[in-house]
Amino acid sequence: MISASFASAVRAAVLALTLAVVLDALPAGAQQRADLPVVGWLVFEAGEGGLDGFRQGLREHGYVEGQNIAIEVRTPEEGGDRLVEQIQDLARLNIKVLITGGVPATLAAKRAALLIPVVFIMADPVGSGVVASLAHPGGSMTGQSLAIEEQFAGKWLELLKEAAPQLSRIAYLWNPANHSSATSWKTMQGLAPTLGLTLQSVELRDRKDIDDGFAAIIRDHADGVIVDSDPVNGSNQTRIVEFTAAKRLPAIYVWRRYVDAGGLMSYGPSFYELWRRAATYVDKILKGVKPADLPLEQPTKFELVVNLKTAQALGLTIPPSSPAPTRSSNERTKDIRIWRCRRSWGSSSKCPEVALTG
Repeated sequence: MISASFASAVRAAVLALTLAVVLDALPAGAQQRADLPVVGWLVFEAGEGGLDGFRQGLREHGYVEGQNIAIEVRTPEEGGDRLVEQIQDLARLNIKVLITGGVPATLAAKRAALLIPVVFIMADPVGSGVVASLAHPGGSMTGQSLAIEEQFAGKWLELLKEAAPQLSRIAYLWNPANHSSATSWKTMQGLAPTLGLTLQSVELRDRKDIDDGFAAIIRDHADGVIVDSDPVNGSNQTRIVEFTAAKRLPAIYVWRRYVDAGGLMSYGPSFYELWRRAATYVDKILKGVKPADLPLEQPTKFELVVNLKTAQALGLTIPPSSPAPTRSSNERTKDIRIWRCRRSWGSSSKCPEVALTG
């Protein structure tokens, strides 16, 4: 007769053997993630080096992907149609922190009312109702505020005017449903007259509005273009770059990827640096700090990126007196030059490198 203790030992051995077989059949990544903290990544505009910057930031805090942390990446569609589904999918994976980038993804996370901490990068999170204030975000969400309307809107106008002094009418491609874009529009309306410029509002609420937008620019004789960072514009990147080239319109963008695709220039924060800093929030949260106790940060590093080939085609030159920029080391973007500056947020002084002449 088999004793109860012997039978129990046999069952334990069989269970251990079965588990070993199952684990052996799993992909290596699945085995590694069993006991690792998992971070969910839901970020628009991944081409700006964001994930590379985030991984670098994690390494600086002692994290090695696959060894003591895991990242589950989901890429939002340009229209943002599946954001809720993607957030739910990540939540089911028992992630410890959700990373969101861009207004639509962050607002979707806010509406989801997750118990999971959220670290974000977005424009105007206070005005959009995501957090209570920069110093005291409250709730389960914190991160970095681009505050585009406070800093970049005026710079876009200044840079276009410096690049082509003859400009008189600037078309602004934007989505009125985006709170930050709406604030930028109001800010530029106040600044444009001081530069001798008239603004034209070209509203793009859906990617299908682009043809009507182009027709309005032609009809109203705009001679320069500012392209907002909204995903609706991003979904039309190729068409916008091709249109401005065909019509010989100087244009400025927030995202560098437009410049890599042939656009004239971009001006905004270093997104690589922003995402590198986001890793600091993740590190603190994983160590027990509550998001509500982590004040929001704002950018301190900015980049002006210029496509020299496009500038030459438009008859624009970089003044010889400008400090030497950084030339891209990527052969595919050998015509790209970058000016970088670092200064405290809110300073009214200009980076001396940020200047072009026609």
